[in-house]
Amino acid sequence: QHQNFKMQAQMSPAELLSTLELSDDKELDEQIKHWIMWDRNAATLRQVVDAVKEKDWEALRVRLCRYNFFGTAGLRSGMRAGFDSINDLVTIQVGQGLSEYLQEVYPNVAKREAQGVVIGHDGRYNGKRFAQLLAVVFLNSNFRVYLYNRMTPTPLVSFAVVHLKCLAGIAVTASHNPKSDNGFKIFWANGALVMTPHDKNIHNAMMKRLEPLPSSWDLSILDDHPLLIDPFRDVYPAYYEALKKLIPPEYIETNECSQLRFVYTALHGVGFQYVREAFYQARLKPLIPVAQQKDPDPDFPTVSFPDPLDSDDAMDLALKKANDEHCTIVLANDPDADRLAIAELTPKSRWKLFNSNELGALLGWWALESYRMRTSKPNLPNCVMLSTIVSSKILGAMARAEGFTFVETHVGFKWIANKAIELQGLGRTVLFAFEQPIGYMFSTMVPDKDGIHAACQLATMASHLRSTRSVTLIEKLREIYDTYGFHATIREALNYDNPAKMISMFNKLRRYEDNMPGTYPKCILDGEFEVKYVRDLTTGLDTSHSDKKARLPSTPNKQIITFTFDNGMIVTLRASGNEPKLRYYSELFGLPEQKEWDDMTETLRRMTDAVVMEFIRPSEYGM
Repeated sequence: QHQNFKMQAQMSPAELLSTLELSDDKELDEQIKHWIMWDRNAATLRQVVDAVKEKDWEALRVRLCRYNFFGTAGLRSGMRAGFDSINDLVTIQVGQGLSEYLQEVYPNVAKREAQGVVIGHDGRYNGKRFAQLLAVVFLNSNFRVYLYNRMTPTPLVSFAVVHLKCLAGIAVTASHNPKSDNGFKIFWANGALVMTPHDKNIHNAMMKRLEPLPSSWDLSILDDHPLLIDPFRDVYPAYYEALKKLIPPEYIETNECSQLRFVYTALHGVGFQYVREAFYQARLKPLIPVAQQKDPDPDFPTVSFPDPLDSDDAMDLALKKANDEHCTIVLANDPDADRLAIAELTPKSRWKLFNSNELGALLGWWALESYRMRTSKPNLPNCVMLSTIVSSKILGAMARAEGFTFVETHVGFKWIANKAIELQGLGRTVLFAFEQPIGYMFSTMVPDKDGIHAACQLATMASHLRSTRSVTLIEKLREIYDTYGFHATIREALNYDNPAKMISMFNKLRRYEDNMPGTYPKCILDGEFEVKYVRDLTTGLDTSHSDKKARLPSTPNKQIITFTFDNGMIVTLRASGNEPKLRYYSELFGLPEQKEWDDMTETLRRMTDAVVMEFIRPSEYGM
């Protein structure tokens, strides 16, 4: 077989096609021909040729007859042959689509040559090659290309777009996905992830230019091109200079005196050297790294998958290291270092892994404290914090008490960042933003989630609390709830194999009573808790307003419904934009004087379980 394939590899694409018996399905055969004529990667070409020989038409239909579209955080998929996957050919197609669209938006050649695009990649398999292929596409279209020649955290791509005044940026990453995946996050000229209409326009431009130019495969152009620059030496110090501006000198002095130490894991990603430098700049004690997970490794050999919040074993080695070192706080980034997870040792020698909303409460409080410390005349009415509709409302409670503005957005940091930039353009001061899961942004220096900056701020907060008041993060969180009201939250997910069944479940909720359109569930637990409002952002409905129209933009291609109950409990059901998961997020919160926290937590659990069983009905829809 190997010898046969070597002989086939010496054939022209047309000659290779002539040896194959196709399916007699016109659409599929057309796509098979396209792949064989266009793909120059021997491994992925062989996958398609072998599938044709084996007459595996169903697998070929899945891979070749549909294309990826932008999800909540860009494009992600498995690395394999197919237009629905991530591979050399699709990488070139994405690059061509973005290049074509940028040329439409910026027809001035001098502007493209002067500002161009920035491209980075993390430590995943094929990341460097995909980044190089993208660079070739843009250089062939006369763009200046800032290509990082080393593995780079995603936040430094977003930051570089703003710092270098680029027209766009691309981070080659699949974030915390399994090792078999890769993908692309695309940032617009403002440094934020692209959103409508740019995402649709890039996709449309790609679909018009699917055939790669022969020159797009030629990496030799990277050897010595006048428009190709490695931005690292410029961006690296500028990033830390911007980071330090958000830490008051008084806190840096506290850091210098603090004896608090931190264990850190990069989970085989790219975060270690960057967080280490952030700690040095903030005068924190040097990190204690988890040696087995410190350096990039695309196999992620010590974890089942590299998600510090949702993986069962991702934090095991870090917690063991902390026990061995007698450290009480563990910090963890995901592989591209845009997310941050935290664990702290309790007085009973058990580890508490903070959830996204708890860290959002702590870091939101800290952002406000830092602003007051570094600003001679704080103007709180002009300040803003943001989070998404599936995140805790704790920032809203702080805003009501402290006098700043709280803004809620759609799910995804592209919505948060673009809204923050819009508000900043109107003269507002953006202090902080967060989303589920574990994504945090301080100011708009990086208009995206940034796990490096968040780790530095969290460690500075912990050092300050411990040095000045002997207070732990767990104790500070209780103080926040005492002051602003307790917020109990749940974030869970159900896996599904059939997207059509998942959509059917949502459509059933919209025709709940006798299949009548526009009727939604009215209660749970035999009427014990009644639905007060329904917000369906797929259709644009919001019954809390007199005109029944949602104030956030409707997203017809994304399934998301929120139910608000008469006791204040809120639950949102949402189809994930990156994975085959139905996620649900619930919250129940009280006023500061309401101290029945255990009762609230128990009620939230009982209501959430009822919503799952009565509204979602997992067994009925194969979840």
